Amino acid sequence: MKRAIKNLKNEPDGLLVDGFKIPEIAIPQLALIKGESKSISIAAASIVAKVYRDNLMINFDRKFPHYHFKKNKGYGTKEHFQALRKYHATRIHRKSFAGVLTQ
Repeated sequence: MKRAIKNLKNEPDGLLVDGFKIPEIAIPQLALIKGESKSISIAAASIVAKVYRDNLMINFDRKFPHYHFKKNKGYGTKEHFQALRKYHATRIHRKSFAGVLTQ
């Protein structure tokens, strides 16, 4: 989120955040736990982000077919963890996620 905010052409007057405030961002923030259920803006942004991510994973499935990203969208399914154990993490796997490192 920090990177997205820093790459904006115009700085917003405030941020509506799902969850907790974003550290190191001086822009005023309203952080809402379970924000999707409390804000139509957060709910809409969540849908846009999920569709975007799902499309990314479908494209990554073409590059890394062993992981079945088209099917699991990168979530830690049994099949996905089996592929991680067999083929190891790719450049797109999030190394900070404990499930990736333990496989």
